Formats: sequence, structure tokens, C-alpha cells
Amino acid sequence: MPDILLPIIALLAGFILLIWSADTFTENGAKIANIFKVSPLVIGLLIFGFGTSAPEMLVSGLAAIDGNTGLSIGNAIGSNIFNIALVLGVSAIIAPIEVKSGVLKKEWLFLMVATLVTGYLLWDRYLGVTDGLILASLLILFLTYTLISAKNSNHHEFDEFEQTVNKDQTGKTWLMLIIGLIVLISSAKLIVWGGVEVAIFFEISDLIIGLSIIALGTSLPELAVSISSILKKQYEMVIGNVIGSNLFNTIAVLAIPGLIHPSKVADEVIVRDYPVMLLLTLLLFILSYKFHKKHRINRFEGIVLVSVFSVYMWQLF
Repeated sequence: MPDILLPIIALLAGFILLIWSADTFTENGAKIANIFKVSPLVIGLLIFGFGTSAPEMLVSGLAAIDGNTGLSIGNAIGSNIFNIALVLGVSAIIAPIEVKSGVLKKEWLFLMVATLVTGYLLWDRYLGVTDGLILASLLILFLTYTLISAKNSNHHEFDEFEQTVNKDQTGKTWLMLIIGLIVLISSAKLIVWGGVEVAIFFEISDLIIGLSIIALGTSLPELAVSISSILKKQYEMVIGNVIGSNLFNTIAVLAIPGLIHPSKVADEVIVRDYPVMLLLTLLLFILSYKFHKKHRINRFEGIVLVSVFSVYMWQLF
């Protein structure tokens, strides 16, 4: 039994560090946006979206270098499923999330296009260099659009952001943001390691480990940041974080195995995993829009998203 003790300690320590770092990361990200008068949505899409997708990128890159591209692809798609079904679902259960229609018309549309393009590229059951370059081009296009939008945005205020930020503290704020991100990623890696060791100890298959524990572990930063943002009433950051993270997972994380180690794509990805990702991306729009003046994802709809996640997990096991 001592063989299982260290992984369990790693899991517990990882969760504690994750909660602290998510709070630090969210708070200092909000301060940076306030100092530079940047829209919180843009902060959610870029800093949080990219930052919290770093574990997926790291796992994908390392797996691709080792020739294990199945893990890379499964991690990217699995993380997208976790982000919408679990992260957004749990966040909505804690507090209904208001969504601005502009987000649905622009950022969500870009995510939908990226999801459809990805499906088309994976349809031939092969992820090659050309596919990787197409996805990387979409990433550059998205980053360019977001930065141009940030310059033209008139929305600079934070919902109930009460603390006045002293510009003299910019250096300290950046330092705490970076420390928060490093601890966030490290704690996620600790949780993934602990989870994998526990799974191996109890003889759970590699496929299930990849699709469930690794995808969950690399999605924990998104979950922690989203819950922290909800508690601070930074609703735009929650939507920005989920959409931004899914975009990075779809066009950046999936580009990595194609560029590093082109290989075949398992049939299960096309038949089982991709359709669930596509369904959830559509549900994100339907639940948010609902053709009302107020676009919000309420608690019941949060339960619907978590239920979809539960059914998917049941299918895996």
C-alpha cells in the first residue's frame, strides 16, 4: 500500500496549490487589465485562454515527441469537452453566467469555424504537417483579430472591481501573475502525475487514463480560474476563458502533433469524441442565446452540461 501513498499526497498537494494559484492568477490578471484599460473579455481569451491551455500544450508536445500522438489528440479534444461540460456547467451551477451577444456573434463563431475545420482535417483519419499548418494559420488569424479588437474596444470596466490599482505596483502585479501561472501549471502536472499513478495502481487502461485523468488534470486550471472568476463576479472572464482555452486546444494543441509527428487518428476520435465536442460547442451557443434579450446560462442549463459530461464519462468507462 505505501506505493500508492506518494501519488495520493501529490494529488492533495496539487489541489491545494491549484486553488491558491487560480485565485492569485485571476486577481492579478484583473489588475493588469485594469492598469492597461484592456477589456476583461480579451484578458480571458488571451492571458487566461493561453495560460490555462499551457498544460495541454506541454502534454501534447511531449507526447508528440515520444511518438504518442493519440494522447495529444485525445488530450486536446477531451479537454474541450471538460471545459464546456464541466468547467462551464459547474460555474453556471454556482452562479448564472451572463453572456454578451457580441461574444456569441464573434468569438463563439470563430470557435465553431475552428471546430468544423478540425473535423474536416481529422475526417481522413490522418493528422499531417499540412493539417498542422492550417491549424497554426487559424491561430495566427485569431490572435491578430483579438489584438485588433482590443485596440478598438470601448469596454474597459470590470463588474464590481472595487480595488483601485496603483500603477507603481505594475512590476509586482506582473510578477505575481507569472508566479500564479507557474504554480497553476505545476500543480496541474502534479495532479496529472498523481492521478496516472493511482490509475496504474488500480489497473485502469491507458486509453481511459488519457481521455479522463489527463484531460481532467490539464483542464483543472480552467476550472479553478472559472470558479474563482465567478466568485469575483467576473462573468466575462469565465466565457472568455472557456472559449479562449477551447480555441487554443483546437488550433494550437492539435497543430503540435501534426507538425512534430504526423500519424493516423484513431476511429474512436471521429466516431465518439469529436461528435461530443461538436455537440457541446453548439450547446454553448443554444444555451447562451435562447433568442432572449438577456443571454445567460442558468443553473438548470449548468446541470444539463454536467449531465452531458457524466454520460460521456460513463461511455468511456
